[in-house]
Amino acid sequence: MFSKQFRYYSQSVIYKIKYMKTKTVIASLIVGLSILASCKEKVSVEISNPEKEVKPPETIIKSVLTAEEQALMSPEEIINRLQKGNENFVNNDLTQRDHSEQRRISAIGQYPKAIVLSCVDSRVPVEDVFDLGIGDVFVARVAGNIENEEIIGSMEFATVVAGSKVVIILGHTACGAVKHAIDNTDAFSLGLNSLQGLLNEIRPVVEMKEGEVPSSKDEDFTNHVIHQNVQKTIADIREKSPKMKEMEQNNTLKIIGAVYNMKTGEVEFLE
Repeated sequence: MFSKQFRYYSQSVIYKIKYMKTKTVIASLIVGLSILASCKEKVSVEISNPEKEVKPPETIIKSVLTAEEQALMSPEEIINRLQKGNENFVNNDLTQRDHSEQRRISAIGQYPKAIVLSCVDSRVPVEDVFDLGIGDVFVARVAGNIENEEIIGSMEFATVVAGSKVVIILGHTACGAVKHAIDNTDAFSLGLNSLQGLLNEIRPVVEMKEGEVPSSKDEDFTNHVIHQNVQKTIADIREKSPKMKEMEQNNTLKIIGAVYNMKTGEVEFLE
């Protein structure tokens, strides 16, 4: 009887060992097939999405704008360079730069060629929009790209003190501040007194298109107001900064407007 039990027990152990081995083999096969599948997937991804060609090291910009280069450029030349930079941005062909080296060099001093007043909108990356690097431009931001005393003071520093030769007021399509001004949003009722003051700066140009009920849902009308708001800011700057107006009259400074198209990335320069 003992021998029968022993044989039964031995056969059970052998069966379990064989069963476990089978499961191990099957599991190993599954893992192996998964690895092969993932490898094939990775290979196909690498083939179908080749990396962008890396430009040779000598084409990577390491220098920053110098005082001599700033002095030699005319306002018209600077605007042409900004237009070309925007073409690079639209074509996804931005200049490669060594930001570490530019940062090190620019720590000594700065000689930007222009100052850009932009809206605070996070979708308007000013330096990228014009394909610019460290030390190329001053950038000021305020919702609705309006002027105030601090902004004009910053522009006077950039132009009169630091030598920049172009002032650009950069509006953009789908501007939230302009839309709220068009729709006459009551920010006071929300306790946003400072925001209401900002919207009040834009409101005058909303009335410039007669015969229509203002509505930000009208895209054409909204774009019209965006352009007019840029022009209003330029006029206010000339009125409030006699020195910059004088520089413009002497052709040593140019104050221009522009509108960034959120959909295409293109900048329309307003003459």
